[in-house]
Amino acid sequence: MESRPPADLARALYAALAAGDREQLDALLHPEFTGRTAEGLPYGIGGDHDGPAAMRRNGWGAIARHFEARAEPERFLDLADGRLLVTGRYHGHGKQGGAVLDAAFAHLIAVDQGRIKSLEQFTDTARWHDAAGPLRTVLLDFEGSVATLRLNRPDKGNAIDESMAADLAEAATQIAERSDVRAVLIAGNGPNFTVGGDLSLFAGTAREQLPNRLRRMIDSYHLAIERLTSIDAPVVAAVRGGAGGGGLGLIYAADIVVAADDARFALGYGALGLTADGGNTWFLPRMVGIRRAQELFLLNRRLTAQEALDFGLVSRLASSDSVESEANALAATLAAGPTRAFGAVRRMLRQSFETGLSDQLEAEKESIIATSRNRDANEGIAAFVAKRRPQFRGD
Repeated sequence: MESRPPADLARALYAALAAGDREQLDALLHPEFTGRTAEGLPYGIGGDHDGPAAMRRNGWGAIARHFEARAEPERFLDLADGRLLVTGRYHGHGKQGGAVLDAAFAHLIAVDQGRIKSLEQFTDTARWHDAAGPLRTVLLDFEGSVATLRLNRPDKGNAIDESMAADLAEAATQIAERSDVRAVLIAGNGPNFTVGGDLSLFAGTAREQLPNRLRRMIDSYHLAIERLTSIDAPVVAAVRGGAGGGGLGLIYAADIVVAADDARFALGYGALGLTADGGNTWFLPRMVGIRRAQELFLLNRRLTAQEALDFGLVSRLASSDSVESEANALAATLAAGPTRAFGAVRRMLRQSFETGLSDQLEAEKESIIATSRNRDANEGIAAFVAKRRPQFRGD
C-alpha cells in the first residue's frame, strides 16, 4: 500500500464504504486513525471518533443506521500541507421517510505510511436534516430485529414536550408497522432517562392556553404508550439517572426494566398541583399495589433504585455503566424468541386485571390454540424433542 497515491487510497475508501467491506476498511485505515463528522448532523452523529472502530461504529455506522447514503467523489486535489481534498456529493435518502438526500461534501484526508490516518468531513447538514425524516427529539434505530428508541433531549433531561410527544407517537407507529421488529429497547441520551413533562413548557404558557396545549401533547404521548404496549415484540427499558412524571409511562410499556443502581424515580404531580398522565394511575397500582401508589402520589415520595426494585417498578439493577449493555443483551435474547407467542402473553397479562377467571381461561385456551398453528411452535416442540436449542423466526 505504501506506493499508492492518496487519491487512489481515497477512491478505495469510498468503494469499501459503498460495499460495506470491513476487511478492506481495516486494510485502508491507519491504526491511529481519527475521524471527524460534521457538527450539526442529525441524530447526534457529528463529532470526533478516535480509532478505526469508533469511526466505523459511531461515524459511518451511525450514518448507515439512519440513511441509505453513498458518497460520490468528483474532484481530488493535493494540498500544500500534504493532505488530500476530496469534493463531491452524498446521494441517497433517510430511512424514516424524509426528503431525498443530495448534499455536497468536502473531505480532508491525511495519509501516513500508505494508510489513511485522518478524515475530516464538511457537508450541508441542513440537507441531511431534510432527509432524516420527521423525528427530531428521539432517535430510532433498526438493527437486525431490534428497534432502539432513544430519547434525545439530554440538555433538558429528556423532558417531554410537544415535539417529543409527537416524535414518540411517530416512532411507536413506525415500530408497530414493521413485522421484522422482534424486540424494542427504550433508553435516553445523557445522564437521565426522562424527568417527565417539560416544566418550562408549562411555565411559559398562558393559563388559558395551557389546557389545550397539554391535550395535544398528551394525546400524542398516550398514543405512543398504547402502541408500544400492543405490539408483539417485547420491550426492554434501560434507565439511568432520573425517571419521573409521565415519563414513567415508557417504563410501564416495557416488559423488562433494567435500572442503574443510582437511578431515581418520582411522580411529582402533587408538587405541581396536577393529577397524572402517562398511564400512571392505571399501571402503578397494578405494579406496586394501591397503598404504595397512594403514598407515591399523595406524599410525592421519591424512590431509590433499590426501593423501585423492592416495589416491583423495575426488574433488575445494574451499574450505571453497564445498564445499556445488559438491556441490549436482553433485547437481543428476546428478539430471538417466539415473537407472536410473546405478543399474546403481553396482552393476556395486561388484560388479566380486568378479566374474570373463566374469561381468562377461555382467552388462554384460544391463544395457545392459535399459536400452535405458528411455525415457531412447531420449531419449539421439535427442538424440545430433539434436545436442541430452538431457532425461532418470529412467526
